[in-house]
Amino acid sequence: MAKEVIIEAMPDLKKASQRKRQPTEIVKEDLIIPSRLKMLALGKKYFVRTYGCQANVLDSQNIEGILLESGYSPVDDPLKADIVILNTCAIRENAEDKVFGEIGSLKQLKTNNPNSLICVCGCMTQQPHIVEIIKKTYPQVDIVFGTHNINHLPQLILRSLEKETRIIEVYSKEGEVIEKIPCYREDKIKAFVNIMYGCDKFCTYCIVPYTRGKQRSRKMEDILEECKLLVEQGYQEITLIGQNVNAYAKDLNLGYDFASLLEEVAKLGIPRLRFTTSHPWDFTEGMFKAMANYKNIMPAIHLPLQSGSDDVLRRMGRRYTAKEYMALVDKLREIVPNVAITTDIIVGFPNETDEDFEKTLEVVRYVKYDSAFTFIYSPRVGTPGAKMKDEVSMETKHERFNRLVETLAVSIKEKSDAYIGKVVPVLVEGSSKKTDARLTGYTDTLKLVNFIGNPEHVGKIVNVRITESHTYSLIGEEVDG
Repeated sequence: MAKEVIIEAMPDLKKASQRKRQPTEIVKEDLIIPSRLKMLALGKKYFVRTYGCQANVLDSQNIEGILLESGYSPVDDPLKADIVILNTCAIRENAEDKVFGEIGSLKQLKTNNPNSLICVCGCMTQQPHIVEIIKKTYPQVDIVFGTHNINHLPQLILRSLEKETRIIEVYSKEGEVIEKIPCYREDKIKAFVNIMYGCDKFCTYCIVPYTRGKQRSRKMEDILEECKLLVEQGYQEITLIGQNVNAYAKDLNLGYDFASLLEEVAKLGIPRLRFTTSHPWDFTEGMFKAMANYKNIMPAIHLPLQSGSDDVLRRMGRRYTAKEYMALVDKLREIVPNVAITTDIIVGFPNETDEDFEKTLEVVRYVKYDSAFTFIYSPRVGTPGAKMKDEVSMETKHERFNRLVETLAVSIKEKSDAYIGKVVPVLVEGSSKKTDARLTGYTDTLKLVNFIGNPEHVGKIVNVRITESHTYSLIGEEVDG
């Protein structure tokens, strides 16, 4: 017999796009976990799968924190879990296809354990058509919730278990800042710290402003309190994250900005401080100077280009020109000479011409990126880009994509080869994925290094002499001193 579906709230992209410009509500109430749920969770196991970006990783860490406080314990196999949570990404269609594939495979969990719960959350569920597909096609899914109500998870689980119902609760709203949600970090070396949520840029290809709500910054004192605790716990690296960290605190009007925050976190003494992602439009010279003045702010910046064509950038709603982007790179390298720059580039935005694409290649050759994430444009339902008529064939887009990758590979290899013979600091994260005989870690410029070294140095920063370059990774050996 099919379970009853209780719809508490359905997503609405039109509502999600509204911006009332009211002050952000900051909620600092302790999370309440019903005692009844703690009894039901005793001896039960959970499994969380995360798709997507660092924001999703942090959401999953909050979800795990809630599940652990509720009494669940982790398990590595989803088919052995009593509750499975898929935290999803909506950036590209192939990510959604993977989620639907996994939901389908979880039918076996219901066969093995009829009392188990399957939950789907994250950015995918903030889209109305996705929720409709889940509701109609995947009856094995018990709970659907969104990015704005992770703190409701204990109550959702309890209601679904006790009433044996399917629950959909996905809010489309500007959002608030919810502090004091438990956070479980399995990694004890590196940590992500949210400094803001949402985005107000509304680039025409991007679904994030709809799935994550308006830009809303955390108060600096709350961020510093979290970072200070991480330093005290012995973390070696903190990455400050947000959809557009450069715009941090613009919504607060409290007299500080992202450059101020960078300096204050650096002063806490964390050995390595990073940040992502940066929008070129909001960068300030003060941010560059903070990187130059504090040696524990790593010289690595992710600076999405998306396109080198001014016409495409305009239709994307990016708010800068290729010339302005390259001038920003020049200023950055003037102030931070050893900086490594990575980027995002989209190929095949609707009606991208050969000339548009060539202009992208010109910027790529000019900047000489250290690495890049490249994508063929994937239209997202509900965004302006999805409504644009496109006359460019997929064959042409794939051809351009291959040319872009080839062009990028020239500078990426050149940058990597330049490390051969150098001694560089590497934060040791553990054994290499390919062999336990080697350790692995990253340089200050975010280059992956596999090297021969002392296993007792995991969690420490050591000097490594680079002996080989494999373009996207380096090979080396640990040296004394």
